[in-house]
Amino acid sequence: MEIWKKNLWVCCFAIFIVSVGMSQMAPILPLYVEHLGIHNVDDIARWSGIIFGCNFISLAVFSPIWGRLADKYGRRPMILRACLCLSLIMFGMGLAQNVYHLVGLRLLQGMLSGFQAAITPLIAIQTPQKKSGWALSILFAAQVTGGLLGPLIGGILSEMIGYRMTFFVIAAFCFCGFLALFFLLKEDFVPSASKEVLSTQKIWHLLPQPHLLLCLFVTTLVLQLALMSIQPIITIYIAQISTSTEHIAFIAGLVFSCSGLASALTASRLGHLSDHIGPHKVLLGALLLAGLTFIPQAFVQAPWQLGLLRFLLGIATAGLLPSINSLIRQNTPTAFLGRIYGFNQSAQFLGMFLGSFIGGHIAAQLGIKNIFFITAALLMINALWFYLMVYRKQQNMIKPLSNP
Repeated sequence: MEIWKKNLWVCCFAIFIVSVGMSQMAPILPLYVEHLGIHNVDDIARWSGIIFGCNFISLAVFSPIWGRLADKYGRRPMILRACLCLSLIMFGMGLAQNVYHLVGLRLLQGMLSGFQAAITPLIAIQTPQKKSGWALSILFAAQVTGGLLGPLIGGILSEMIGYRMTFFVIAAFCFCGFLALFFLLKEDFVPSASKEVLSTQKIWHLLPQPHLLLCLFVTTLVLQLALMSIQPIITIYIAQISTSTEHIAFIAGLVFSCSGLASALTASRLGHLSDHIGPHKVLLGALLLAGLTFIPQAFVQAPWQLGLLRFLLGIATAGLLPSINSLIRQNTPTAFLGRIYGFNQSAQFLGMFLGSFIGGHIAAQLGIKNIFFITAALLMINALWFYLMVYRKQQNMIKPLSNP
């Protein structure tokens, strides 16, 4: 088996098992916040947003630094470092005594981990360009499949063994991913012959289409802001629309998993479609679908209705980041790819932080339902902006890979 294919499947396994672990945290985080002494509903929503999103700030700051080190020393060391740190930090979260400990550990997580962000450049660089859309979609499918199982496992474990022990289980999953990568992941890294470390400004001038990449960075930020705005408080929303307060963590896990299931089922097909018709077309369609599916989520009367709409959102999500990553790969020289992915990941994490932070505060001030309307508007505006700034230019510049 070719090394790029072997590494793809190893990384898929690792990102799957780490995602199974990490996604257990989302549905239980508001309940853990309450367990640590925060009892007012508005305060729970606010703290959940802060805790869920604060690590994305440090990720945004440190991702370009790790990307630069990856270009210099190789991607494998960065992946191993990130996965091991993630395991240790999750163990520490299980020992937290108050919400301030959680905030500190989440900030530390952003500084030292960035596991999923470290894997993407390795796969993008090693994969032949005509297969990049498919490979990045398969990697994304592994991630969301783990995200599909994680909330279910987390909801069940939290009721069986408690919130603290669930974080220890998350740490164990992350460590298993580290072991798989340590023994199986291979990289034949050849440092650049040039000893000069180019500044960001010089790299930017050497890029063939810097303005296109800037548009992609902004699109990444906006879509992540929109997608993450509801994420940390959806458990509270489910509690509001449920007829019973029993098994809320488990029900929230099911609803979380709906979008993951849809993404897992459709990511590979969308990846093939992206390679055939162009990732810019898939990205535009995904933005429009995501925007439309957020509006009716404000009017649901039962968790199953929310789950159905989030299934549709999962289909759209499967076409978002993989298409952006594919467009970046097509428009960036290999020597700078780690740095450019680092900038895009900074935009991604900044959007995640803003979404989590703003979402929690909007929920506290205006109510959860208004978050869905604001999110839908952001995505629709982003779709129009992407069409004007990127899509029309790509139609003229990028021909489908299947038509040489």
